[in-house]
Amino acid sequence: MLDSLIPRLQELTVILYAICVLLYFIDFLHQNRKANRVAFWLLLFVWILQSFSLYYYMVDTGRFPILTIFEGLYFYVWVLITLSLIINRVMKVDFIVFFTNIIGFMILVIHTFTPDQIGSTVRAEQLVSELLLIHITTAILSYGAFSLSFVSSILYLIQYNLLKQKKWGKRLWRIADLQKLEQFSYILNMIGVPILMIGIILGVRWAYIKLPIVPWYDPKVIGSIIVVMIYCIYIYFRIKKGMTGKSLALLNIAAFLILLINFFLIGNISSFHIWL
Repeated sequence: MLDSLIPRLQELTVILYAICVLLYFIDFLHQNRKANRVAFWLLLFVWILQSFSLYYYMVDTGRFPILTIFEGLYFYVWVLITLSLIINRVMKVDFIVFFTNIIGFMILVIHTFTPDQIGSTVRAEQLVSELLLIHITTAILSYGAFSLSFVSSILYLIQYNLLKQKKWGKRLWRIADLQKLEQFSYILNMIGVPILMIGIILGVRWAYIKLPIVPWYDPKVIGSIIVVMIYCIYIYFRIKKGMTGKSLALLNIAAFLILLINFFLIGNISSFHIWL
């Protein structure tokens, strides 16, 4: 019975998530605090539904469900929602929550309406390994940190343009100040980079154990290394060169877009890296 119920719950989750994002959008446009509060509690309910689905899938498969891109996307959305709920309660930065959940909603729609994943699930069963699970989990957690950092940079540019054009208003004051947004973005990248590096190291170790030859020239391997290098360049410019402001925000946005290309496009043409 639960097997037939889970797909319906996922569809309900998409609908509720869409309403949640719509309410956050209303709050964004009209500073409607009631819409913001309802959106928060609705988002919390979406998180509960997602957590239940993840738990059920984990019990059903006997493993943590992240070994395929289909599963990884769902876990990625769960991470984004979890982080946005924490930010909503701890930091009270509503617009970061709004833009983060736009990303989360788009990813959830892609996940929900992806064609049948039976083939990839069967393949995933052949890849079960604690080392691989940790590798993928750390990678997705780093993606969550980079996503929030990206949102902070987007808000930085919005705030920067509002200040430059001298458009004073409630929206200006509801976005965190430029220094706070830049610092938040930097801290998230400082967290994300070592987590991603750990994930890559674990992935290389897994490849040495499980594969006859480590495919160093695989597009996904090269793409992941490039992503780490770009974020390291961001940190270098921030610390050693003292880069701040709009240029740093644009560099961070470019880094995240390259990460997305590596995740969605390059991952699909990889010869062996079929999951994330």
